[in-house]
Amino acid sequence: MNNKYEKICHHLEETKELAQKFAKLIEPKGCFVSLYGEIGAGKTAFVKLVAEALGVKEKVTSPSFVILNEYHTAKLPIYHFDLYRLENEGVKTILDELREYSEGHQATFVEWAEFSQDEIPFDHIKINVTYDEDDTRKYSFEATGHDNIDIVGDLNK
Repeated sequence: MNNKYEKICHHLEETKELAQKFAKLIEPKGCFVSLYGEIGAGKTAFVKLVAEALGVKEKVTSPSFVILNEYHTAKLPIYHFDLYRLENEGVKTILDELREYSEGHQATFVEWAEFSQDEIPFDHIKINVTYDEDDTRKYSFEATGHDNIDIVGDLNK
């Protein structure tokens, strides 16, 4: 099975369709997602759309200033981290916590995962979001771990 998938979304509706498909695939078991991309690429927007597809009732916002937002009204718990404001030492203080959020039936999203200094060795799905001047978004998925490889492989269907 293929552990990589790419999707170019030309408008928000295509991004929403991708997020809904991804949500259906992660709902049964959950997963840990590392998000990469420049400011404004669409990382938070993608998380919002996945959370909505999973049934989150609260308003989903960027955790830039609080590091972690939790949502417990969806079909599974959702944890949304943002590592942007943490210095190297700050990231080291939450690595054990990140490992804990990688286990169990939940969806964990970590924006600015590049600040983790590659300290996310456990199974996860890496999503790199890039964009062009015409507002086109490219979502590149790469999975490690059997369950995650299945999820990304099913995106190809």
